[in-house]
Amino acid sequence: MASSNFIDYVKVCCRSGKGGAGSAHFRKEKHAPLGGPDGGNGGRGGHIILKGNVQLWTLLHLKYTKHIMAEDGEKGGTNKSSGAQGMDQIVEVPLGTIARDPETGEKLAEITEDGQEIILIPAGRGGLGNENFKTSTNQAPHYAQPGEPGIEAWVVLELKVLADVGLVGFPNAGKSTLLSKVSAAKPEIADYAFTTLVPNLGVVKYRDYRSFVMADIPGIIEGASEGKGLGIRFLRHIERNSILLFLIAADSADIREEYEVLLNELRKYNPELLHKDRILAISKSDLLDEELKSEIRKELPKGIETVFFSSYLNQGLIELKDLLWHTMNKPKNDFMD
Repeated sequence: MASSNFIDYVKVCCRSGKGGAGSAHFRKEKHAPLGGPDGGNGGRGGHIILKGNVQLWTLLHLKYTKHIMAEDGEKGGTNKSSGAQGMDQIVEVPLGTIARDPETGEKLAEITEDGQEIILIPAGRGGLGNENFKTSTNQAPHYAQPGEPGIEAWVVLELKVLADVGLVGFPNAGKSTLLSKVSAAKPEIADYAFTTLVPNLGVVKYRDYRSFVMADIPGIIEGASEGKGLGIRFLRHIERNSILLFLIAADSADIREEYEVLLNELRKYNPELLHKDRILAISKSDLLDEELKSEIRKELPKGIETVFFSSYLNQGLIELKDLLWHTMNKPKNDFMD
């Protein structure tokens, strides 16, 4: 997943199609001298429709699309024939895409399922032809309705990654390495901070051909909720994860303190994140012997499942996946403390 290809925010101008005008035609045939009004209705314009596509993972295809316009409806014809409807403009987006009003921030639509369709900008209705207005006292109406205008509006599309497990940790905690070990994802791995600049997704294979999705979120530092480091730009992706897997390196000066800092940044960003299931994983545990692990366990925060693992030596990865799978599939009323 190349970082330059991950786009999770675009702003586009959308315009739905205007409705076609109704016809004010009168039937004129030799065998029907008193034919009367026969003007047809105008066709509605085209809608702007959002559609979920599970094959997409970024908004890159919309990055350079500033205007999305649907077709106008055609005007009504003779002999009560209606005008053709304008073609809808279908905008395919990845699952987890939210459309918002750029001025108010109001959520206009949300796509969460493959094939799901939502009318983002409705089209103008077609006008009624004069055939609709004839009455016993008005047998020859010489008027018809114009079509309704389309709607033009700027819309912000933002993507929140959908994943079962979200990796939360400081830079260089080993998140990208873990993802590369348990899935086929190929995130960039290097010995410097903020190697991961965009979220990376990987499908983790589990027992009996089962699997789940893991997301590597760019590293969080103290003050991220105030704009430090990469700030809160990518914290919104954590909102869509079922489980938060906190990764802290075994060589950390204070594992408990790092965990509290991470938890506090999530609390500042969105307190509801603290209601999600949490697991604490100690990475790089090949640096520890059993005596050190016992000492560290005494200092770990209470009320959270903990597992030691080493991506380098493939130690503890099976236990970690077992714990994640059990947590994902536990009964709804079986909450952590």
